[in-house]
Amino acid sequence: MASQFIHDNFLLENKFAEELYHNYSKNQPIIDYHNHLSPSLIAENHIFENLTDVWIKGDHYKWRAMRTLGINENFITGNASDKDKFLQWGKTVPYTLRNPLYHWTHLELARYFDIDELLNEKTAEKIYDEASAKINSAEYSTQNLLKKVNAELVCTTEDPTDNLEYHKKLASSDFHIKVSTAFRPDKVILIENESYNDYLNTLANVAETEINTYQDLQDVLTKRLQFFHHNGCRLSDHGLDQIYFENFTENEIAQIFKKRRSGQPVSKEEALKFQSAVLILLAESYHKLGWVQQFHLGALRNNNTRMHRILGPDTGWDSIGDFSQAEKLSKFLNRLDANDKLTKTIIYNLNPADNEVFATMIGNFNDGSVKGKVQFGSGWWFLDQKDGMTKQLNALSNMGLLSCFIGMLTDSRSFLSFPRHEYFRRLLCNILGDEMQRGEIPQDMDLVGKMVSDISYFNAKEYFNF
Repeated sequence: MASQFIHDNFLLENKFAEELYHNYSKNQPIIDYHNHLSPSLIAENHIFENLTDVWIKGDHYKWRAMRTLGINENFITGNASDKDKFLQWGKTVPYTLRNPLYHWTHLELARYFDIDELLNEKTAEKIYDEASAKINSAEYSTQNLLKKVNAELVCTTEDPTDNLEYHKKLASSDFHIKVSTAFRPDKVILIENESYNDYLNTLANVAETEINTYQDLQDVLTKRLQFFHHNGCRLSDHGLDQIYFENFTENEIAQIFKKRRSGQPVSKEEALKFQSAVLILLAESYHKLGWVQQFHLGALRNNNTRMHRILGPDTGWDSIGDFSQAEKLSKFLNRLDANDKLTKTIIYNLNPADNEVFATMIGNFNDGSVKGKVQFGSGWWFLDQKDGMTKQLNALSNMGLLSCFIGMLTDSRSFLSFPRHEYFRRLLCNILGDEMQRGEIPQDMDLVGKMVSDISYFNAKEYFNF
């Protein structure tokens, strides 16, 4: 039975929105084409110990909220018991009103555990015990969690050094949900990183060859791309502050690489030239392989050096950056397009001030060869919430074709994050239903319903062709 808060028509404000969601969107399968789930946990059909294990560990959205409330780090990433950590999260939840965490929390409790109570300090222990008993059972194994949400495909994200052992295992298993991977070579590009040479040594060991010259690096990248392709990979992904594009010569790049490989520092100008060269090399390779390339742009990472030193990256110290995006992105896409080497491309924006920049940029390179060839990706990270997704949808609608949009993804490490697809679908249907009621678009359910079905599922299925 649905709760009074998370009910059947949650976020749906009129009869048109309700019909669009329930008849055209709700039951569509999920193609989650970008996430950070662990393929080993899927392949091993892992069973989590308790609710904290599956729901709070690794979730820096929750960690940031708890820190803001003044919860001690011992109850967040420290040595407190899992139950005590959850009780502190329960204490925090009422204070997250108007933060998307409040909606996500109760959607996930309802969808996975049939728990309708509001989570707070008084209900936390009961909810922890009830949900933990369920999650620590075969019915709630990782594979069954994916089945529960009607997932058709999930695409994890792996470094070029990964041996794809678990993807191979899944491909030869009888698990009917397809698990693919995306190639994430940022560590190859970011030549200024302190650990750059150590990383290249690891990459060389995996490729069973030496990387002493820039030509060696190119050869190894080609080898790893072919390995990923052979194992079903059809996407790449990059998490960069902005696209790099500087003019360079092959000789310059060879010398810059040689300098860095010998242990010498490179200048900012040299780093930008090198990063531009490798990015172009990779993008041309993706085109040759027929992959989709993804660029997540705009994050300012690891702002708190003290806490980064203590806890490491991806622990909740990142924010939106105000990088200049348009000029370099334009030159990068134009260079590829001019040489007929621009593959299907998705660009994700983290700074809402740049929404219209991204929404208009894609139109420059949609050349009629493929429906929605260059996509303005869904709101991500800080923007995968009601306001952020609405602004992305409106910018795309105003300056492009929303009907060609490939829809939502979780971009999450959590096996309980899939109701974000439901959240997005409800929001989409409510926006369109509201405009139907106001007469801004026709009250033609077949017309608008097809658009909803396409954005919910069919556009992604056609676009990726896994």
